[in-house]
Amino acid sequence: MIADKTLQTAADKATAKMRAARDEIAGVVIGQTDVVDLSLMAILCGGHGLLVGAPGLAKTLLVDTLGTVTGLSAKRVQFTPDLMPADIIGSEVLEEDAKGKRSFRFIEGPVFSQLLMADEINRASPRTQSALLQAMQEKFVTVAGVRHDLPAPFHVLATQNPIEQEGTYPLPEAQLDRFLFQIDVGYPDLDTERQILLSTTGASEAKAKRVLTPKQLIDIQALIRKLPIGEKVVEAILGLVRDARPGQTQYDFVKDAVSWGPGPRAGQALMLAARARALLDGRYSPSLDDVKALAGPVLKHRMSVTFAARADGQTVSAVVDKLAETLD
Repeated sequence: MIADKTLQTAADKATAKMRAARDEIAGVVIGQTDVVDLSLMAILCGGHGLLVGAPGLAKTLLVDTLGTVTGLSAKRVQFTPDLMPADIIGSEVLEEDAKGKRSFRFIEGPVFSQLLMADEINRASPRTQSALLQAMQEKFVTVAGVRHDLPAPFHVLATQNPIEQEGTYPLPEAQLDRFLFQIDVGYPDLDTERQILLSTTGASEAKAKRVLTPKQLIDIQALIRKLPIGEKVVEAILGLVRDARPGQTQYDFVKDAVSWGPGPRAGQALMLAARARALLDGRYSPSLDDVKALAGPVLKHRMSVTFAARADGQTVSAVVDKLAETLD
């Protein structure tokens, strides 16, 4: 009982911190409440996010503001076709001292930050994409046989432009699976866009303040893994993930439309994300509503529809939404 009381107190403090962080971000990134929440949840879970949206929707501003509010050291890399792996992870250079002695020195690349924005990740070659995605998974890089650990915590928020696909290299399915969420960034509504125009074209613009330190963020990440989760929610997550696979599902609409489904990492993501969403909402334990709300961001980039289904106008998002409705 004492342990539960201690956990509850820690959860209440973490909720207050995260709500303060959300409010700070919302004061700068206007009208993207769901995007802000999902980005925060990805970091709370210790994961990475893939932001998908047209240019000019404040994706870069969001990442920069997240870095300020969470106290994480942030860097940005603009991905281009000629970007090399060494431009991301770093490289060794040969140096000569005053006595003429030569030695190699490792120069860290931008991946050595706590929050990295990989802008338009699908514009880089598969080789460069793989170098970053390996670092995302392993949390270290190896150069000339020497291991170099990345800072802790380490998070990547990558962006993709869904409209312009010329000269791009789409991320393979196995690499998309490294991202905890796919976060769709849509256009603002009329009132929000009016507010954006008025608040960003004046003499001054809103600035966010730091709310967290990296140490506090790491503590919250550890806390999330300790939060209790009911058996009913666990069964719902298992059922949702397995029903999204055409070879295991009980639903004909999945068998007919889906070519391949999510792996176990999707269930792990849902378990952590449901806890993070509950914490952000001030609840001690997640519910079925959390699973339903997070089904899209967790599953969309881990599934694919068949060619025939695509020709009929079916989409992964529609299939996932239909699956989520079965949790009622």
